[in-house]
Amino acid sequence: MADALVIGAGPAGLMAASQIAQAGYSVTVCDAKPSVGRKFLMAGKSGLNLTKDEPTQVFLSRFPAISPVLETALRSFGPAEVMDWARSLGQPVFTGSSGRVFPKAMKASPLLRAWLRALDKLGVRILTRHQWLGGTRFSTPDGVIAIDAPVVVLALGGASWARLGSNGAWSAQFPADQIAPFKPANMGFCVAWSDHMRPHFGKPVKTVVLKAGNARVRAEFVLSERGIEGGGIYALSRHLREGENLFLDLLPDLSEQQIRDRLGKASQKDSLSNRLRKALRLDPVKQALINEFGRPLPADPAALLKHLPIPLTGARPMDEAISTAGGLRFDALTDRLMIKDRPGWFAAGEMLDWEAPTGGYLLTACLATGRMAGQGAVSFLDQSPSAKARL
Repeated sequence: MADALVIGAGPAGLMAASQIAQAGYSVTVCDAKPSVGRKFLMAGKSGLNLTKDEPTQVFLSRFPAISPVLETALRSFGPAEVMDWARSLGQPVFTGSSGRVFPKAMKASPLLRAWLRALDKLGVRILTRHQWLGGTRFSTPDGVIAIDAPVVVLALGGASWARLGSNGAWSAQFPADQIAPFKPANMGFCVAWSDHMRPHFGKPVKTVVLKAGNARVRAEFVLSERGIEGGGIYALSRHLREGENLFLDLLPDLSEQQIRDRLGKASQKDSLSNRLRKALRLDPVKQALINEFGRPLPADPAALLKHLPIPLTGARPMDEAISTAGGLRFDALTDRLMIKDRPGWFAAGEMLDWEAPTGGYLLTACLATGRMAGQGAVSFLDQSPSAKARL
């Protein structure tokens, strides 16, 4: 029997395991998939964004309605600590011009391999193809088994990317009043395009400001056959999901008056569409968006170009979302992430009810809550006579 059982081998679970093992306790980690860290590896496929190097208060402000427990976790293990942790595993990092932090190797696999080697040296046992059934029971290739431990850490993920292991099915093991309903986060949105937009699918829309309610973000996004997606859309996804309308400022570096002045200097013999193209140097994608959602063009299009509506028909399905909001409520947990009605059981990572944008915030919060849950588990074990006797 291990001292601690960690269920879920993503970043939160592995971080919890490392904290417990470093304190001298034996740890078994179980995961339903054939290999560990699948969503972590997918996140790093085009460059693993570990965290965001920015002041603490700015970093914390990216988490809407942040709970005091999550804030404490992030203050204890924020961007600087994440960078130090990666370096401690022999993975140097660098900060890009946007403040995003990446391993110099860029991909997630070298970091994960180094992490697993470190866990192996600590004696952490990892069991794959172990599907949690509730309690300490698992479905395995050899049948249903039980793995008993004085302490359990749940790190079961959110409810998106089911093929990578996060489907939210674990929520059925909890009373309904302890679970906030799952909602997609950092996802694309559907748009009912006309056939005229087809040549522009897959094209990025650059140098724009996206607006939803009081939120503003200068970022790129991409047109797809199904709608719109990409960083700029993900940054506003919570506002759009809650019903705010989307508008684009296609010329964020020009005021309405500057737009009028440039159009006024253009040849009046040209059509308005040609004047927009020539005087304002609008690229084909922006011109297509104006034709799609701005017709008939007003005689003075300046206000439209600064506030072009993009009608959305709904969010993409939750399983396509990068992450989810909702999950195990913080009021069901202690300030050390122990489940109040399950002494010795802790929870961490995306299964908790918090939301954050992409850009390093998601991974940092998973690591920070995994660390907090692991430290809570150590404190619980330190007070357990049977666990101390095995040290």
